[in-house]
Amino acid sequence: MRKDKPSRTAYKVALNIVTLGAKPGMEAFLPPGIVHATRKLLVASGAAGEKTVKWAQSPKAVSIYEAFDWILPGQFEAFAHRKAFCEQQIRDGIDAGATQILVLGAGYDTTGWRLAPKFPHVLFFEIDHPATAHLKAKGIETMGGRDNLILLSEDLINRKIVDVFEENKSWNRRAKTVIVAEGLLMYLSNEAVRDLFRQSAMVTGADSRIVFSYIPSDAEGCLDAGRWTGLMLWLQKTAGEPWLWSIRPEQLAPFLADTGWKNSMDQTHTPRKYGVEFYAVASKTP
Repeated sequence: MRKDKPSRTAYKVALNIVTLGAKPGMEAFLPPGIVHATRKLLVASGAAGEKTVKWAQSPKAVSIYEAFDWILPGQFEAFAHRKAFCEQQIRDGIDAGATQILVLGAGYDTTGWRLAPKFPHVLFFEIDHPATAHLKAKGIETMGGRDNLILLSEDLINRKIVDVFEENKSWNRRAKTVIVAEGLLMYLSNEAVRDLFRQSAMVTGADSRIVFSYIPSDAEGCLDAGRWTGLMLWLQKTAGEPWLWSIRPEQLAPFLADTGWKNSMDQTHTPRKYGVEFYAVASKTP
């Protein structure tokens, strides 16, 4: 990951959401208000200009995204499904008694900003690398902050989650929590992913859940993004944000068990694969 510049991936995902809002039929999948909020955040933060955002909403932008979908078939629309899946898990978690939400590597995600007013008894936390987090904070301030939305600027490559929340007095380690790691794990090393799950278990209360997406491995244990995997790995590496981690679906349950979590979804025959990713949920073990 580039240390001195805002994440290009976060920027592209946000623009993708805006473009999906212009694709007929996607309103049935996109969370309510996400397109408008993302558009506002991109401009308010300075991550994108008005002209760029306006172009992203055009039919031409939709056609270009669809034209390049051959590289990662289904991935364009998959961003809508991923957002919807993660948001529904947050809502389900709150309905089940969660009082803390943590989004890791939040980028320009607007879930916390949109949901915080609807659930004033819940604290929403976001963590991202300083280069991206500073832009995000600027945008949120312009749009109007939320009393129960806490943005944290931290480099989790060099700092542990447990240390971050040791210093944050608003965080409650005993609270039932929903953690979201959406489109994040593939950018981390195997040890970093394992450590992330272990630390997440250490800072959350009983019955917490972690929601995440991941790219599967092939039979040889190599990352498998489809026919053009080699091209995608090269493109990501060239962009300075290489894909590193993957796992075979049948190996996920034992991996989670070793880090303090229990797999809550059948990954072997799951229908939860969209584009190149599987979506997963795990609950904290007693």
